[in-house]
Amino acid sequence: MNAAADGTRQATQETSDRREGFRAQLESWQARMESALAARLPGPEVVPSRLHEAMRYSVLGGGKRIRPALLFAAARAIGKSEEEVEGAACAIELIHVYSLVHDDLPAMDDDDLRRGRPTVHKAYDEATGVLVGDALQTLAFQVLTRDPALPASPATRLRLVELLAEASGSFGMAGGQAIDLAAQGQRLNLAQLEEMHSRKTGALIRVSVMMAAACASSLDSRVQDALAGFAAPIGLAFQIQDDLLDVLGDVTTLGKATGADSERAKPTYPAIIGIEASQEWARRLHAQALDSLAPLGSRADLLRALADWLLARHY
Repeated sequence: MNAAADGTRQATQETSDRREGFRAQLESWQARMESALAARLPGPEVVPSRLHEAMRYSVLGGGKRIRPALLFAAARAIGKSEEEVEGAACAIELIHVYSLVHDDLPAMDDDDLRRGRPTVHKAYDEATGVLVGDALQTLAFQVLTRDPALPASPATRLRLVELLAEASGSFGMAGGQAIDLAAQGQRLNLAQLEEMHSRKTGALIRVSVMMAAACASSLDSRVQDALAGFAAPIGLAFQIQDDLLDVLGDVTTLGKATGADSERAKPTYPAIIGIEASQEWARRLHAQALDSLAPLGSRADLLRALADWLLARHY
């Protein structure tokens, strides 16, 4: 009995140690991204200074840096270092932030709070918010073409641009947002909701993993399939968790208003299938994502830890 209890305590301690180790890694990645993004953004003293100041305000205002973390973890799984893929991580985060700035505008969600601070159009003005989004989007692709540490091959650079453009355009994030706006006040079925979220949120999650794969030459097809098999379900699980946090989360930890989805009559997983069913569906997608990583063995441990954290997060 004592041996069994000791074994349980040891297993619990090992789990706790793994979580702490991953949290330290995540914080390291977040700090790295703050420096990397700051270095790639124009300084506030450069004309037009107000626009550049607002760009830095939007990008450097904190954030979990989930998409760069996914790219870094995927890169580690295939033997690439953070230095080799940092430019791609910055490009993805610039696209993500541009989407948040535009989503917050009065023409979209009309939000006042983002990451615990006034949204860009509140801190500056609406026109500046539009221009910030425009400038961040174009800067993302400039980074992919110019970053000296990314693979030098023109074919690889072109593939990175293609992947990010597709994930952020009408067949990806922007298309998902259009579907979302058109669906407000309507009752979508589960398949329609999944289609919307696979574009609006899932596309950038998937491309975060697949851009890491694109940075590796001659990647084995089994590894490529494993990463793709992980990326799709984890992207959807992430959105379900976001929907749940809008119902169950707290503004002081989330850094943005909660309950906004129901106020705007937005179609969400909890609204369509209920809270418990949404939680169970997220768990199933999480398990599917982890199963897909089997061919990578221990090389994918950081991806597994990140997937665990995404499902368990409360902010």
